[in-house]
Amino acid sequence: MPTNGFGNFANAPRFVDQSGGNLRLQSNSPCINSGKNTYAAGPFDLDNNQRIAGGTVDMGAYEFQSPTTLLSYGWAQQYGLATDGSADFLDPDGDHANNWQEWCASTVPTNAVSVLKMLTPSNSVSGWIISWQSVSGATYLLERSANLGAQPQFSILQSNIIGQINNTSYTDTNAPASSGFFYRVGVQ
Repeated sequence: MPTNGFGNFANAPRFVDQSGGNLRLQSNSPCINSGKNTYAAGPFDLDNNQRIAGGTVDMGAYEFQSPTTLLSYGWAQQYGLATDGSADFLDPDGDHANNWQEWCASTVPTNAVSVLKMLTPSNSVSGWIISWQSVSGATYLLERSANLGAQPQFSILQSNIIGQINNTSYTDTNAPASSGFFYRVGVQ
């Protein structure tokens, strides 16, 4: 498991009784919903409870079993958002992305300029250059479709694209030349 990098924070974990060895999380711990599901070691925590409660794994060995929000508690606390679930689907900065979407995209919920959005594509000798506003360290996937009526509509063009500061670009060297096509970007 990574010990440094994107997504870590310096807040105290707020264990129930650290000196007594009880490393379960208090209800206001910033570790609740703050892990990465791909790093969950198995389906159960050390108490044999479900390892993922509330949609996202907690940081630490014990999963808090009744989170009241879908957001990372630490992320919500960082931006002064309620952790009782009432702020999950609000859009305080008016950028048309609610707090849950902002959390998923690693954007700032109090800054309308901080949003995941596609930029105008450009054509080059190598192919179509697809760009989007991004966050350094976030991991993106890019999808393409030539027919929005098809099922599935989109197929993955590239995954595991590491975000750069401000904007990230990908050159589609195999874009179909004979028809129009559509792109969309997502966060992994």
